[in-house]
Amino acid sequence: MSKSTIELRAPHSPGFSAILSAEALAFVAALHRKFAGRVGEQLQARALRQARFDAGEKPDFLPETKAIRDAEWTVAPLPQDLLDRRVEITGPVERKMIINALNSGAKVFMADFEDSNAPTWDNQIRGQLNLFDAVRRTIQFTADNGKSYSLKPTIATLLVRPRGLHLPERHAFVDGQPVPGALFDFGLYCFHNARELLARGSGPYFYLPKLESHLEARIWNDVFLFAEETLAIPRGSIKATVLIETLPAAFEMDEILWELREHSSGLNCGRWDYIFSFIKKLAADPTRVLPDRSQVGMDRAFLRAYSKLLIRTCHRREVHAMGGMAAQIPIKDDVAANEVALAKVRADKLREVTDGHDGTWVAHPGLVPIAMEIFDAKMPGSNQLSAKHPEYVITRDDLLEVHQGTRTDAGLRHNLRVGVQYLEAWLRGNGCVPIYNLMEDAATAEISRAQVWQWIRYGALLDNGQHVTAALFNSILPEELARIRTEVGDARYAAGRFDEAATLFARLSLAERFEEFLTLPAYDRLLEHEQHDVHT
Repeated sequence: MSKSTIELRAPHSPGFSAILSAEALAFVAALHRKFAGRVGEQLQARALRQARFDAGEKPDFLPETKAIRDAEWTVAPLPQDLLDRRVEITGPVERKMIINALNSGAKVFMADFEDSNAPTWDNQIRGQLNLFDAVRRTIQFTADNGKSYSLKPTIATLLVRPRGLHLPERHAFVDGQPVPGALFDFGLYCFHNARELLARGSGPYFYLPKLESHLEARIWNDVFLFAEETLAIPRGSIKATVLIETLPAAFEMDEILWELREHSSGLNCGRWDYIFSFIKKLAADPTRVLPDRSQVGMDRAFLRAYSKLLIRTCHRREVHAMGGMAAQIPIKDDVAANEVALAKVRADKLREVTDGHDGTWVAHPGLVPIAMEIFDAKMPGSNQLSAKHPEYVITRDDLLEVHQGTRTDAGLRHNLRVGVQYLEAWLRGNGCVPIYNLMEDAATAEISRAQVWQWIRYGALLDNGQHVTAALFNSILPEELARIRTEVGDARYAAGRFDEAATLFARLSLAERFEEFLTLPAYDRLLEHEQHDVHT
C-alpha cells in the first residue's frame, strides 16, 4: 500500500485482505486526513480542562450554551428497528459471542471494539470480518467439541462501538501518524456494511464512548456527514447513541444531543466508566474520596442524579434514555449465591424502568429473560419517551454529591485482585473477563486502580484503623498475588502474565499524577508482545 493512502505496520494475513481492501483503506485515510487534526485538538482541550479541575475549578453547566438547553427542539425521528430497545446485550467482536448475542432474545446487540476488546491487530481485523459476515447473516462457528453455531431467523439489531477518541491504531499510519482507533474502526465497518445494512432495512448504528464535550460530538456528526456523502447513503441514516460515561459530558447532555440531532439515537448511562471519570476528573479534591466500589450504587448520590438528568434530557428531546450494565454472570454451582446475584439484577432493572429508562444493558445471555420480564411488565409500549419527568430537577451539586460509606481492607484487596487479573487477561489479548462472578472489562479495571490511587493519595482510613499508604499497598500486593496463584493454579499462573500485570498495576496506583487511561500504557505492552510473537 503506497504512503499516499495508508501504511500498515502489522503482520500480513491473507484472510484479512477482504477487509483491508485498497478502497476501504483509502476511505480510512480520507477520514484521518479530514478529522485526525480535530481529534488531536479536542484531546488537548481535555488536558487543559483537567488542569483547570486540578487547580480547583468544578465541572458545571456551560453558560455559553444555555440557549440550547433552554430551547425546545427534538432530534430527528428514529428508524423502526431502534424504537424498542428494552434489553440490550453487549460483548466483544468475537465470532461465537456475536452469534450468541444476536440470538439471545435481546432487542439490540452492541458489538464492542472498545472496553471489552483488547486491541490486538488480530482482534480488530478478525472482528471486522466477523461483523461483515453477521451483517450478511452468513456468520457461522464450529467449536472444538463439534458444536455448530449460526443465526436464528429473528436476531437483535446490531450496533457497533468503536474505540474512544483517545486510543490510536498503531498498526495503521497516514502521513506518518497513527490513525485514531475510533476512525479506523468506524471507517472499516461503515465502508463495508452501511449500504448492506440499509438494503436489509436497518442501518449503520453506533455507540460512541468516552465523549467529554459537545465539541467532540460535533466531530462525530461531521464524520457521519462525510461518510454519508462519500458512500452515497442517505443523509441521517447513520445513528449513534452516546455513552454518558465521563463527568464533563453529564453537564453537556443537551448540547451533545443538539450536535448529533440529525444522527442521534439517544444517551446511555455508562455507569462503570462514569465512576472512574468521577475519580479522575476530581482527583485533586480530597473531599471526593469514594467508599468501596460495592457501595457506590446507582440508587443514590451522583449516580442517581446523573441517571435522572439523562432520562429527563433524552425524553425532552424525544430520544431514548438507556440504563446501565448488569455485569453479573449466572452462578451455576451455587444456587443460593446465584439467587442473591439475580435479585440484585432484578432490583437494578426495576429501578431503571420505574425511573423512566427506555432500556437496559446486560453482559450475559442468561440475564436477557430477567431484564426482559421486568421491562415488559413495567413498559408495555416500545419506550417511555412520552414521560417527560419535569420533577427531575438536577443541580451541579447533585451531580457532584459523593457516596457515603466505608473503605475496607477487603475492598482494597479486591481492587488489587480484579485489576491485576483483568490486566493479565488484557495483555494476553482478552478484554472481556469473568472475575468473581462479574463480567469485567476495562471500565471496571479502571475503577479498581483509580480507587487504589485515590485512597493512597489521600491516606484513606480503612475500617480496621489503617491508613492506605504506598507502604501498605506494597505489603499486600504480594499477598494478593499469592491468593490469585492459589485461585487459578500454579500452571495457569506460570503460563500467564500476572507478574507483568501486577507491575503495571502498581505503577499506575503509585504514580504521582493520575494516568488518564490504563489502556494507553497497557497498549504499549500489547504491541511489544505482538512484535515478539511475530519475531519468534
